[in-house]
Amino acid sequence: MVVVQEEIRRSNLATLLRHVHLDGPVSRAALGERMGLNRSTIGALTAELAAAGLVREEAPTETGRAGRPSLLVRPETGRAYVLAFDVAVDWLFAARVGLGGVVLDRRRAARPRAGPDLDRVVEALAGFGRELREAAPPGSTCVGVGASYCGMIRPGDGMVRFGPDLGWVDQAFGVELGRRLGFGPPVSVGNEAHLGALAEQQRGAGVGFRNLVYLHGDVGVGGGIIVGGRLLDGEGGYGCELGHMVVNPYDGRPCGCGSRGCLEAEVGERALLDAAGRPAGLFGRDALRDVVADADGGDLVARQALRRVGDWLGIGVANLINLFNPGVVIFGGMLRDVYPGAAEQVRARIASSVLPVAKERVRLRTSALGDDATLVGAAELGFAELLADPHGLLARTAARPTAEPRRG
Repeated sequence: MVVVQEEIRRSNLATLLRHVHLDGPVSRAALGERMGLNRSTIGALTAELAAAGLVREEAPTETGRAGRPSLLVRPETGRAYVLAFDVAVDWLFAARVGLGGVVLDRRRAARPRAGPDLDRVVEALAGFGRELREAAPPGSTCVGVGASYCGMIRPGDGMVRFGPDLGWVDQAFGVELGRRLGFGPPVSVGNEAHLGALAEQQRGAGVGFRNLVYLHGDVGVGGGIIVGGRLLDGEGGYGCELGHMVVNPYDGRPCGCGSRGCLEAEVGERALLDAAGRPAGLFGRDALRDVVADADGGDLVARQALRRVGDWLGIGVANLINLFNPGVVIFGGMLRDVYPGAAEQVRARIASSVLPVAKERVRLRTSALGDDATLVGAAELGFAELLADPHGLLARTAARPTAEPRRG
């Protein structure tokens, strides 16, 4: 009986902390209603989490109700943090993220398009990680490390099975980054679009939706699908490669995967720049934004390029709506910049190609988290163990000798 009660208490601690981590300040009364627990039990749980430095309680400024106000419970960002890393095609990002999803400190560096570059990437990220830990306030604890990569990731060990844009094949990214960081928690790695989808559902444009599609544009197009509140990951963890849905099989552009006419081949970076008549040596987000700006300024070639890309994007989105009946489709990464100028064509394809009942309620939105979506998703990987068992993780962390950050 004692063991069962302890398991229930630890489960309740985890549930309460997750509510506060994802939703921000929540009253004790609201937590009791959500969890089906009485006031004294909620009080005991919050007191334990407060003693561990994970939450703090404060009186609300205004209640609008008679009687003694219920204390607000809010995440304490200063005690527990994670290191989050994001590897995009052209950039490397790192951040120290506090409980509650607050980005406390960040770093970034350009990533040259120079082929397989595992050593260069992990060296840069490990250096950022050491800087971020050294800048953290005394008494704070790193409780996890999460990383996002623009490729297909093997669950469990962070192996990049296939990263087509720079030729990564079976690269031990997670293991190597953990080794170079040289301290405590193993590195949890996820696909950038999968993590972007989860981040948008938890903190961005998908809040309140249990079924959504997230399309992330970088050089190509990745995707994440949430079904019934859970990520659709596939048998081996390689699901939702939406960019490799074939939309133009007959005269499509060649794709980096070896096929032709894939969605990312028709709407990705090179497709838009070629359609806009930009030189072959021009690439990157600034080049894409220049096309969008020229289209906004009335340039007919740039406008036509956005319409062409928008038409293929609309075909892909229409197929996804028919397949998954999402409540919202979210455009992130470079598609966040492209979508406004292509929205008319996307909506036209949905109007002509989506089953009437499937398009009745679907919304189209751009990412609310912007370029932080994948970084925020990576941070959630780092927080996973703490949120599953806050008491146990902090006890193990306190008992483990503190390793000095590796230098050089």
